[in-house]
Amino acid sequence: MDELEEIRNDAYDCSKWYKDHMKIMHDRIITQKEFQHGQNVLLYNSRLHLFPGKLKSRWTGPYIVHKVHSHSAVEVHNTIDGTTFQVNGHRLNHTVSI
Repeated sequence: MDELEEIRNDAYDCSKWYKDHMKIMHDRIITQKEFQHGQNVLLYNSRLHLFPGKLKSRWTGPYIVHKVHSHSAVEVHNTIDGTTFQVNGHRLNHTVSI
């Protein structure tokens, strides 16, 4: 019984080490996005996953950043219809100027 408990503890330790190591690697890849007032951004449309298509763009916009809140919440302004709404900053991407 003691051997079984020891094997179980070793497996738990290895699993914990692996999860901690993967979290460090994942956090290294993630980039923090910072938005400023008046900046042009694109919004990720997650509803297009239901109808997959190779040629459909999942990004809509451009929108203009109206206000930046805490915890990555961003208010964006749609210039076409004049609406302002709040979205999660992880769904936004900076537009590239050509």
